[in-house]
Amino acid sequence: MAKEHICPCTTLCPLQKAMNAIGGRWKISILCSLSNDGATRYNDLKRKMGGISNTMLAKSLKELEQDGLVKRSEFMEVPIRVEYEITDSVRSLIPILSELALWGNSLKCRQ
Repeated sequence: MAKEHICPCTTLCPLQKAMNAIGGRWKISILCSLSNDGATRYNDLKRKMGGISNTMLAKSLKELEQDGLVKRSEFMEVPIRVEYEITDSVRSLIPILSELALWGNSLKCRQ
C-alpha cells in the first residue's frame, strides 16, 4: 500500500491522491486508449498497449476500476465478453492530460 504523502497545505494532499490513482507506467496509456477508442475488450487493449504483461494490465485495470476511473462491463454471451471504458471522472481529466502533454512537449529534458 502506498504511503500517504503529507502536504503542508492539507492533511492529505489532493495532488498526491490524484497521482496515486493515475500514476505508474501504464495507467495513463490505458486511460488515453480507452478515451480514444471507447469501450474496448481486454485483448484489444493489450494489443494496443504493446509490451504490457497480462499481469500488469489486469492489475492496472483492477486498480483503475477500484478508483472509479474505469468501468468493467460483462456480457453474458458464449464466450463471455468483457469490455472496459472510462468513467465521467476520466472524461473530465482528459483536457487536463492534454494540457499536461503540451507542457511536456515544451520541456528540454531527457526522454
